[in-house]
Amino acid sequence: MNKKDLSERDICTKFINPAIQKAGWNMRTQVREEVSFTDGRIIVQGNLYTRGKSKRADYILYYKSNIPIAVIEAKDNKKPVGNGMQQALDYADILQIPFVFTSNGDSFVFHDKTNTSGALEKEIPLDDFPSPETLWQKYLKFTNIETPEAQEIVENDYYADDSGMTPRYYQQNAVNRTLEAVAKGQDRIILVMATGTGKTYTAFNIIWRLWKTGVKKRILFLADRNALLTQTKNGDFSPFGNDIMHIIKNRKIDKSYQIYFALYQGLTSTDEDKNAYKEFSPDFFDLIVIDECHRGSASEASAWRAVLDYFKGATQIGLTATPKETKDVSNMDYFGEPVYNYSLKQGIDDGFLAPYKVVRITTSIDDGWRPTAGLIDKYGNEVKDRIYNLKDYDRTLAIDERTEVVAKKITEYLKATDRFAKTIVFCTDIDHANRMRQALINENADLVAKHWNYCVKITGDDEVGKQELDNFTDVEERFPVIATTSKMLTTGIDTKMVKFIVLESNIQSVTEFKQIIGRGTRIREAEGKVYFTIMDFRKATNIFARPDFDGDPVQIYEPEPGEPVVPPEDDTTQPDNEEPIDPGDFIPPTTPDIGIDEGETEIKKYYVNQIPVSVVHERVQYYGKDGKLITESLKDYSRKNISKEFSSLDDFIQRWNDSEKKEELIKELAEHGVLLEALREDVGQDLDAFDLICHVAFDQPVLTRLERANNVRKRNYFTKYNETAQKVLNSLLDKYEQEGIMSIEQGSVLKVQPLSQMGSPVELVRAFGKKKDFDQAIKELEIEIYNTSA
Repeated sequence: MNKKDLSERDICTKFINPAIQKAGWNMRTQVREEVSFTDGRIIVQGNLYTRGKSKRADYILYYKSNIPIAVIEAKDNKKPVGNGMQQALDYADILQIPFVFTSNGDSFVFHDKTNTSGALEKEIPLDDFPSPETLWQKYLKFTNIETPEAQEIVENDYYADDSGMTPRYYQQNAVNRTLEAVAKGQDRIILVMATGTGKTYTAFNIIWRLWKTGVKKRILFLADRNALLTQTKNGDFSPFGNDIMHIIKNRKIDKSYQIYFALYQGLTSTDEDKNAYKEFSPDFFDLIVIDECHRGSASEASAWRAVLDYFKGATQIGLTATPKETKDVSNMDYFGEPVYNYSLKQGIDDGFLAPYKVVRITTSIDDGWRPTAGLIDKYGNEVKDRIYNLKDYDRTLAIDERTEVVAKKITEYLKATDRFAKTIVFCTDIDHANRMRQALINENADLVAKHWNYCVKITGDDEVGKQELDNFTDVEERFPVIATTSKMLTTGIDTKMVKFIVLESNIQSVTEFKQIIGRGTRIREAEGKVYFTIMDFRKATNIFARPDFDGDPVQIYEPEPGEPVVPPEDDTTQPDNEEPIDPGDFIPPTTPDIGIDEGETEIKKYYVNQIPVSVVHERVQYYGKDGKLITESLKDYSRKNISKEFSSLDDFIQRWNDSEKKEELIKELAEHGVLLEALREDVGQDLDAFDLICHVAFDQPVLTRLERANNVRKRNYFTKYNETAQKVLNSLLDKYEQEGIMSIEQGSVLKVQPLSQMGSPVELVRAFGKKKDFDQAIKELEIEIYNTSA
């Protein structure tokens, strides 16, 4: 066979694989073919979603397991040898791979990122593909890892998981960059990874590899919650075995272990003599990993910093989703620039993290309320005469009616979507969390009567609530559904099934905002959790959102009074006169305070009621697959995306008729943000996919499936077939009329009634001749159905 007639897969099998194998690569352990390294972004429209295309490399070559070193993009022989290099370079950049190859089976084009002084790109014969050791030594020299000790660190194996679980590409990057930094003697390291991306699992792999080499023998893992210590020790870190791991409790020190877990505050005390960490010698630990290091561990003023200073000889690795940079606190000043950064935006784009919608609600008193002269609150206190606004509500002034409005809106949303969707309501303090719980219980009395723990307060002062925390975070447990909280759930708690986050607290920093949003980012596709919703009553999403790190929400909705709290899918228009929001109008960012809420400072608060409060503003906007704001209707948005794919109506019709399977074309449109089911709801007609696209994108009059089927019947083109074949085609036409085109493209269509009653699939195919004749008849039937000349 002529090489130019071979498929891309044949080129891989006959030419690329032998060249790689001949160069010394182990095809079983060092070479992976057709590697999908992302899941594909989740694209949401209304209550429907689809996945965008995942990124897939033709080959990834590994020096050792989870240490990728080269990527190869293969093409068929009709294309030039360098075709696909830009795509391969894009993949290599994401995967942080230094060596990039393309091939069409004639030769390779080799792009060498380590060759900074010579030619970056050159063509090499198939027989000259470099060996694993050649590429690895080039890379070590490029990264200045040349001593035997340093090489041993970066070459040590990952933990071999019996379950087959392997790190995702960004976790590999984080682990490998950290090991390289340690190998080069860097002793202050920070990793920035968005909430939900597996920081603890990443930390385990770092520690495992350093511990197995013997470079780091005693390790301290610092966290900020007891629940996290137990979760970490019994979860990701369990391969170490309990014999060498120990959680420090009640400041009791036992020096017989190798891996220790402790709370920041569990090692320190205001009484200098009771600082438990000083029972260890300053050189006791070789490695300290600081989880959630934005919490203050890098602050000069923090007592926690004393722990790090005391063990200053140890390598210290900080993990955070939100690096803190203020005039008083700087992670970068302490740790240096991150060795790796994986943002929420990238996680959403890759399809590993859930995208989000925003519902913004403004009440009639949010811009300010002033008490009448001499107003007495519910407990006999005269309310101080001044103007109160969002920053005061529920901190210094509690208005029952506003709390009730918020509870009603939360409940309205849950009733319209899913009353059992896990929900966190973030409140200003414990008192507010308690009052919000009461208001929500009253709004959901029917469910609370059957399930006392439908809505609970989970705060640091409430033992019952804290006991319910495990149930709330358990994927299998249905109750509690709603948790009201103050600070306790802002960070570190793994709330996999949270679909609804309510902002009713005065968030004081970007750090706190990101930690709160992080409670919803986990995807549980099998359980139906693919995106989450933020309901914002405090304008926090106006102030603290950072699209460059967080990505944009898939939708922002601000309903007008009387409109439903769930975004309608047929009106996504942004007002033309929408004014940009000036963050200076709202809460100014201040020094973060996201400590555990057990130590809340009591503030003088007034409690008033009988104040008229109503919702005054809501608006709807969508964000598309590329994170860009959509300010037009869903119909107009779909028209634009369809027009990007097809230059004209004729182009679309040609592509439609040429498609082997219409389902593939429809799937391709979905990957570009056009979901036909959502569009059908918007148009209000159950149209065939062809007519829906023609109508929406090209303003064509619509034909129903019945009309199209009748047009085929009138033309009576079936007469050229024998009687059995005519019956088969008529039955298929009936099926199209009832269910649409995809129903007759399925391979099993001949096995269902009424076709199954006419004979076996083999017998029905024989009525047309051979299998290719049957396939041609189906193709002709489709052409007749979509004949635009009728």
